[in-house]
Amino acid sequence: MPVIVAAVAVVVAIIVLIVLFKMVWRVAEPNEALIISGLGAKSKPIDGLDSLGFKIVTGKGTSVLPGFQVARRLRLDSRAANLEVKCVTQQGIPVKVRGVAIYKVGDDFVSIANAARRFLEQQGSMDAAIHELFTGHLRSIIGNLTVEDLILNRERLTSETRSSAADEMSKLGLVVDSLQIQEIDDETDYITNLGRPHAARIASAARIAEAERDQEATQREQEALRENAAVIRDTEIKKAEYEGQVNQAAQQARQEVILKETRNAELEAERTEKRLESEVRKPADARAYEQVKLAEADREQRIAQAQAAATEIQLKAQREAEATRILGEAQADATRQKGLAEAEAIKARADALARNTDAVIAQQLAEQWPQIVEAGAKVFGNVDNMVVLNGAEGIEDMLAKALTLGGTGLGVARQLLAGMSGPTGQNGAAPANAQIPTVPVEVPKEN
Repeated sequence: MPVIVAAVAVVVAIIVLIVLFKMVWRVAEPNEALIISGLGAKSKPIDGLDSLGFKIVTGKGTSVLPGFQVARRLRLDSRAANLEVKCVTQQGIPVKVRGVAIYKVGDDFVSIANAARRFLEQQGSMDAAIHELFTGHLRSIIGNLTVEDLILNRERLTSETRSSAADEMSKLGLVVDSLQIQEIDDETDYITNLGRPHAARIASAARIAEAERDQEATQREQEALRENAAVIRDTEIKKAEYEGQVNQAAQQARQEVILKETRNAELEAERTEKRLESEVRKPADARAYEQVKLAEADREQRIAQAQAAATEIQLKAQREAEATRILGEAQADATRQKGLAEAEAIKARADALARNTDAVIAQQLAEQWPQIVEAGAKVFGNVDNMVVLNGAEGIEDMLAKALTLGGTGLGVARQLLAGMSGPTGQNGAAPANAQIPTVPVEVPKEN
């Protein structure tokens, strides 16, 4: 139990110490300075200042005894004061100058001490003080300058203003970071008129430049249009060329396809031809060659046989010619002998006819009797059925009538007589080739 009480007492003591430390300890921020005054608040001697009756702390912490010391904060960050000054230039021209001054409390202890003495409780009045300070200096400086100096050399105005106000700013513990003259106006339009000649020159130059730029722009536009037209023309030409190349490529592709197809067809035809040549032509050629050879052999054989036959025929013809000659000679001799014999016979017949005509005629009729009978038989050639009466006598009578009706017998007799009484051969004989002609007998067909 005593241990717990002791621990609690220690904790409470620690808490009390922490609270007391927070109440006593003060820390200066980077943009501020602690001004501590009161019992024992003294700082070390500073060059340019007598012994201070307060303590300055920047960038660290320090203890402040409550009830005996007081700690105040002086801001060290920048401030801006707007300036607006009405004044008269060296030329007597009233002008209004507007600007801005950027200032702050100096970082050294002297500046902090000076500023703390003057503005510690009145830091909000710094802007007004700076405004009044710079207004006076601007009026003094502008009174010695012309409007042209103000316009053309503002850096001189700002530098002279800062230089003239530097001593007073140092006494106040302030430093100027920047002073800018923003605008200078005049009620008499002096600045405006001052700029008019130049503005006119500038305007004229601007119009000339604008006209030149317009002309140049027009020329550039025309050139651009021409270039665009040329580009369009070239594009169309290229497009046409590309289309022609595409069409040519397509045509070449089609031709290549056709050539490939033709080549394939040719290859197929060649393969077919080779296959046919190997399967058909060569066997056919072999068979044809065989047939040719066989035909040649057969032809040679037939030629040999024909030559042998011709030789044989020639020999036979020669033999037959010889035999014909001999036979002809024999036949001629026989004919001559026959003619001689017939002539002798005709002579003998003529002699006989002269001595006995009836006997000769009877002999001739006997020799020609078969022809006479044949001529008489033709009379009955168209008879289908014939009835003969009276037996043999009827037949004899019928034949006699047939011969009589046909005139055959009479004609034969006449011819025999004519042949005998006609031209005679040598020694009054009838010709050897005299023949008795036959006369046709027409017998009407009986129903």
